[in-house]
Amino acid sequence: MKAEYDFSKMKARKNPYASKLKKPVTMRLSEDVVAYFKNMAEETGVPYQSLINLYLRDCLAQNRRLQIKWPSAA
Repeated sequence: MKAEYDFSKMKARKNPYASKLKKPVTMRLSEDVVAYFKNMAEETGVPYQSLINLYLRDCLAQNRRLQIKWPSAA
């Protein structure tokens, strides 16, 4: 293997995985929800944002739907 390589003639190219990267978003979450995931993060050693992402990805994979029943206006 060469001790040094000449990278000066390499062409730049786009990252083919860039479209699969995570998108930063701002969300308002209840304090108890954040505390729940932070406690789980301490137990598992996985960052709490990653745990939230994993949970949401699992909901997506299982095609879970939240059933909301609004009170009827009387």
